[in-house]
Amino acid sequence: MAQLALRRVLTAIPILLVVSFVVFAMVALIPGDPAAVLAGENATPEQIAEVRASLGLDDPLLVRYWDWLWSALHGDLGQSLRTGQSVGEILGSHVTITLSLVLVTLVIATLLGLAAGIVAAARAGGLLDRALTGLSAVAVALPPFWVSLLLVLFFAVNVRLFPAVGYVSLTESPSQWLSHLFLPALALAALPAAELALQLKDTLTAELRRDYVLTAMAKGLSKPKILFKHTLRNAAIPVTTVLGYRTAQLIGGTVTVEVVFVIPGLGSTAVSSVQARDVTVLLGLVVLTTLAVVVINLLVDISYGYLNPKVRS
Repeated sequence: MAQLALRRVLTAIPILLVVSFVVFAMVALIPGDPAAVLAGENATPEQIAEVRASLGLDDPLLVRYWDWLWSALHGDLGQSLRTGQSVGEILGSHVTITLSLVLVTLVIATLLGLAAGIVAAARAGGLLDRALTGLSAVAVALPPFWVSLLLVLFFAVNVRLFPAVGYVSLTESPSQWLSHLFLPALALAALPAAELALQLKDTLTAELRRDYVLTAMAKGLSKPKILFKHTLRNAAIPVTTVLGYRTAQLIGGTVTVEVVFVIPGLGSTAVSSVQARDVTVLLGLVVLTTLAVVVINLLVDISYGYLNPKVRS
């Protein structure tokens, strides 16, 4: 497992280089002059040229990218072109909010997905199975931002059970923290929970038809004991793959949901940075999210070794 972790870390290095350079180049190709935006609406051409020179925007693309990369290798992600604040401070002040949202989303998605998948597999072919499968298929097709609007309309406007917008930190009020995150987390959890339920139902149904299950039933073991003690662990590997894939996507999926619920996380930071062409903040976001995806993939690979002893060798 240690060798596997080392290979994943080494693989992440070229991925970080390629992704960061592509983002750097794409931002440079966006129409408009960031120096003109930063200089202000009534800035003279001389003032704009001075801003460009101070930020090094007149240098070639490869030179600018190398300067950023060299500083990043020394732990300095640079300063925001818009505010002058350290990129590390900007990301640090917003990453905990997004991580809180992702954490609550994973809890909701896992609970809903496991419950629906287990019930559907235990009642395979029945009315409850068909209802859960149909509901999951609908949830997969719905975009998170549309689900967000529906949840706000019903639970925040009509019923007034949860707040529509805003965020409260966990240290300030745990109950308000969870209350403000529940609706956006539920909107994000609909898709991964549905996929988790469908995948678990298929794998569990196949496992329940295998010979060792028939042997266990012949020995007099109850169906719940067979389901939870034997088949669930064997069916967990493809489910873990789906959960890991969707967890990585959640980091990017928070953008639209955070905008709908006015949550000051990484998603809203990414939107404002794109609008202002703040390339240093965007690159910091790319590095952070790429590292998060690498860590998630590494945890999924390690879980394979726990669930399947054959993988450990």
